[in-house]
This record gives sequence, structure tokens and C-alpha cells, in this order.
Amino acid sequence: MIVPSDLVLILTALVVAGYIYSRQRSNRTGLPLPPGPKKWPIIGNLLQLPTSFEWETYAHWGEIYNSDILHIDAAGTSIIVVNSHKIAADLFDKRSSLYSSRIQSVMLNDLVGWNWLFGFMPYGEAWKERRRLFQHHFHPLDTTIHQQKELEYTHKMLQRLLETPEHFMDHLRHMIGAITINIGYGIDVQPFNDPYIEIAEQALIGLAAGANPGAFWVESFPFLKYVPSFLPGAGFKRKAAVWREWTRKMLEVPFAEAKRQIVEGSAMPSFTSMCLDNLDDKKDNSHQERVIKETAATFFVGGSDTTVSAMNTFMLAMVCYPEAQAKAQEEIDRVVGRSALPDFTDEESLPYLSALIKEVLRWRTVTPLAIPHYLTEDDEYNGYHLPAGSIVVGNAWAILHDKDDYPDPFNFRPERFLKDGKLNPEVRDPNAAFGFGRRVCPGKHIANSTLWIAAACILSTFNISKALDEAGNPIEPSQEYHSSMVLHALPFKCTIKPRSQRAEALIFAAGDPL
Repeated sequence: MIVPSDLVLILTALVVAGYIYSRQRSNRTGLPLPPGPKKWPIIGNLLQLPTSFEWETYAHWGEIYNSDILHIDAAGTSIIVVNSHKIAADLFDKRSSLYSSRIQSVMLNDLVGWNWLFGFMPYGEAWKERRRLFQHHFHPLDTTIHQQKELEYTHKMLQRLLETPEHFMDHLRHMIGAITINIGYGIDVQPFNDPYIEIAEQALIGLAAGANPGAFWVESFPFLKYVPSFLPGAGFKRKAAVWREWTRKMLEVPFAEAKRQIVEGSAMPSFTSMCLDNLDDKKDNSHQERVIKETAATFFVGGSDTTVSAMNTFMLAMVCYPEAQAKAQEEIDRVVGRSALPDFTDEESLPYLSALIKEVLRWRTVTPLAIPHYLTEDDEYNGYHLPAGSIVVGNAWAILHDKDDYPDPFNFRPERFLKDGKLNPEVRDPNAAFGFGRRVCPGKHIANSTLWIAAACILSTFNISKALDEAGNPIEPSQEYHSSMVLHALPFKCTIKPRSQRAEALIFAAGDPL
């Protein structure tokens, strides 16, 4: 809904809309654009753009227009929405040279200051340099840099879960923040109220808000970034100023602490310490350090929110689908026994648990709309004209809820990934949860590893069930989520109890005292 305070911006925007509209590249092919909602003169579909749960609206539009590829015009900004795996593969994978760049967001890059995040960088040498550095130190085949830390902090999380199970969401967020900060910077976080985790939480609020396509008019009318922040309707500038300071802290503060510890000789091995130890004396040290700092912060961002979302979904699924929990526990008890906690050597022998993690990623997709791609040249697909300069959105939610690939898609069914007691390679892996093409998340193997060991250890030691009200009746979780770039379950209550006294003993024996 347009509120009075926005009228100044709207009227100003309409004055220049004709200019923006006229500068669009014309379609000389004679081919039609993909189908989509009716476009109004000048503003196109700007007033029709959904501002929450956009992925569901785009999937619905796909049904209305009987097309898995849609076109939307946001006051001159061309948006292409991809709702199927086939089209995503055809465009993002097979034509990756055209679809691997990123739109330069005025809100995120210019105003909030996320221009250092290489996941948002345009395709080019700066992005490649940071991606290479990341992959060199976090190669999928080398688990030594992350699995031991995941196991260590998972065990510490079990103790917190035992002490105060009602705060399980806080414990999971702390565990995942601790893993990413320790791996990235060698910093050992505080048990409670850690300042680095606080920085991450605050910075990610701005990232999530700014990455919502169509949420801010400044994306369609970039000149609005020059509007003084004190004017009516310029609330986006005031928000951006607050978010920018947290973004700066996320980039600078943990890196400075890591360098301080290195100078003092007290640093633990980490991505930052290893990179700084291996600086090339033949190259510009300041440039190398900047690349290291930005890559470390990107790892900090990537692991601080998405994995938390998936862990919260795991807990919700265990509450709402107790039969899945029971099957996973039976498998763990049979393979690992009740006298030890699971570790990574058990993974191949626990196919149901692995299927359960896949279903967590599919059922409530962590990033329902993957970070938008940018089309660098005119393209043609299935008889449609796709204009250069388009924002191309992969609707991961629609892809992972496709009834052809995943029958009964809205129910939590790990069995869909199994056949004859083994993982079924014929069922499409939910990789769309991690993005598409060359811009797929480079740390997805770390996220999967963290999810797997945390779920294995929780299910080995705890029973998770519905909370009870004062009359002893089960409280049904709403299963509702907050609409954002990263999908998060709204807070819900549950009962978490150790499965036995032996389980309690295992928990205390596994980690250091709190």
C-alpha cells in the first residue's frame, strides 16, 4: 500500500519515468517478451510487485500464464522470473557466460555498503579473485578446515540445549555463528552475548531488507539516492545509514581482532591467519589484504544466517513430523549405538538422516529466491526475447516444490530421496537451495556438513516434541515464516528432553564445561 509519506517520491519518480522508459533497449528481434501481468504505461508492473513471499506470487503467476518463465517490468527495469529446473539449467548453466553477473543494487551497494560481498559482485576479475581464494582454502574434498570445528561447537551446543532447552533457537544461532567466526578468523566466541554474533545479526537485517526486489523505489529511480534523508518519504536513506554502520563493522571488526591476535602470537589457525601467512611478496600487500578481508567477511555472512534458517526448519520438522524423527533415531541407534555420539565417519551408514537433511533444504527453502542474476546481452529462449540488462530471478522455492519432481511437495517426506534403503540418485537433489550456475554458493558443502552433524547429535541425544499448554494439551506450531531473503521460521515452542541418563552423560563428556 502506498502511504502519504511516499507521495513525494512517487510524484518525483513519475516526472523522470518517461526518460527511464525511453532509455530501455528496444526489441529489434520482433519476438515477444515472456508472459506476465499486464503492464501499465511507464510504470509497468511496479505497483503489482509483491513485497512479501514473492516466490509464491511468482509461482502463482506461472500457473495463471501457463509459463515457467515470466517477464515483469518495474518502471523500466526488466525482471525475468524462472520457475522451473529445466529453464534454470538452460539459462544459468548452459548459457552461464550471459547469466553469471549481478545487478548493481543502489540500495545494497551504494547506500548500505555491501559492495565488498563477492556474492553480489558483477562477474569479473574481482569476483574471480575472491572466489578462487575461497575455493583454495575451502575445497569440497578437504574437510580438515571445518569438520573438527563443527563437531566441537555442536557438542557445546548440546550442553546448552540440555541446560536451557527453551532457548534452542538462540543456541543454534550461537553454534553456527561460533563455527563461522572461528573458521574464518580464529576467534573463540563468548558463551553468551558475543559481540561478533551481534554484529552479524544486525548487519544481516539490512542485507535481507535491501535485497528484496521491488522493496525500495531507489532501485528503479537511482537518482533518489541523492534525496536528503530528512525529507518526507526518504526513510529508506535513514534506514540505510543505520544498516551501513553494521555492515562496516561486519567487514572490519573481526578482521582487526584476528590481525591483533596474529601480531600477539595468540591466534588460532583460521582462514584469515593462513591467508595472511601466505601473502605473495611480489604483489601489492594492501590489495591482497583487502581481498582476504572481504573473502573472510563473505564467509562470515554466508554461514551466519542461512544455516541458522535450515537448523530452525529442522527443529520445526521434528516437532511437526514425529514419525520422521523416530525413523532417524532408530537408524542412528542401530548404526552408532547409544554409547557414543555420531561423527562424520557414520555419514555413509545413515542414509535416512542424509535424506532428512535434503528434505529440510527442500521443504522450507532457505533462500526461496536465489540472489538475482544479471543478463549482460540480449538473448532468445523458446521464442521469447530476453532483453539485455534484465534482472533474472531463479525461483528456487517453485523449483523445489515442483509436483513432478517432488510429489506431495508441501509435506515433509525424507523417504522421497530413498530407494531400497539407500539415497536414490534418480531423485533431483535440492541443489537449487544454494543458487544456480557459476554463482552457486561455494560453501554449500560446509553448510551441509554443519547441518548433518548437528542434526545427528541432537537426534542421538534428545527427543523433540510439541510443547504443552497449562491444561496439558499439545501446542500446534503455526509453521509460519518471516518473509525475507533468507527464510526464517517464526518463533515456536517445543519440548526438548534428553532421551536417557546415558545421553546426558554423553553430552557432558563430549564438550568442555560451559
